[in-house]
Amino acid sequence: MAHQGLIIRSTGSWYDIRNADGHIFQGRLKGKFKIKGLKFTNPIAVGDRVTFDVEDEVENTAIITDIAARENYIIRQSVHKTAQGHILAANLDQAVLLATLAMPRTSLGFIDRFLVSAESFRIPTTLVFNKADILSDEGLEFQQEIIELYERIGYQCLSTSATDGEGVDAFRNLLDHKVTLLSGHSGVGKSSLVNAISPDLNLRTNEVSTFANKGVHTTTFAEMFELAPDTYIIDTPGIKELGLMNTSKEEIGHYFPEMRDRLNQCRFNNCLHLNEPGCAIKEAVAQNEIAESRYMSYLSMMDGGDNRR
Repeated sequence: MAHQGLIIRSTGSWYDIRNADGHIFQGRLKGKFKIKGLKFTNPIAVGDRVTFDVEDEVENTAIITDIAARENYIIRQSVHKTAQGHILAANLDQAVLLATLAMPRTSLGFIDRFLVSAESFRIPTTLVFNKADILSDEGLEFQQEIIELYERIGYQCLSTSATDGEGVDAFRNLLDHKVTLLSGHSGVGKSSLVNAISPDLNLRTNEVSTFANKGVHTTTFAEMFELAPDTYIIDTPGIKELGLMNTSKEEIGHYFPEMRDRLNQCRFNNCLHLNEPGCAIKEAVAQNEIAESRYMSYLSMMDGGDNRR
């Protein structure tokens, strides 16, 4: 008899499937899925809804026979196969990108690439700036400037500290009754922040290596956790870079909200906002109506050809 379930963990070729009763099966794909010429390195992702047959009730093993159509998903470029993408998670209500402005510093370029990826899949995103407790007064002023920059565009932002509790309640409320992709570089404090709102999970944390000022990877595979009824987070491995997949140069400007609002104001309807005359985007940058950092991120993405790097 066919069963329905939710993928809550992926370890490569095996998947943890949770059924409606909360029972966990160890499942693997029926062979036919591996010969479909998929452009993803992983045909199944955490958050996928699947149909499966129980293979062995004693061993709790199962065979996945079908994958339901995805409402959305977010991908990054495969580490090993540059022409393919790796699905981070599927069927999301929102994404939360954790960033830090020190130990380690998250670049604005990385933030912008993540936001563009989320925009391309119509996934609402909130920026959470963690480790506010280690910032100097000047650092806190700079963080506030960055927050105001993104809030003007329309992105919700939070300032948090897992150490002293700042913003922890707001972070918890942000997640209520949603399926949330929680992402960010290694070392930004994802696990510490989640442990602050749900100590029972006891996610493993590691300190940032002071030698390289980079986080130590503590998450090997994406995994879904239930924080409360109808409240789930999907924790992902620390992302070193988020490549844009299958995005043409003509599309990129549509994924910058402050550019999207001005696209019909350019003299030419095929304007790429580079060197064309009568470009409303470049004029807005000159008038400080579009942040220069955002425009530089746009140029960087345009410089990537098909943006697969």
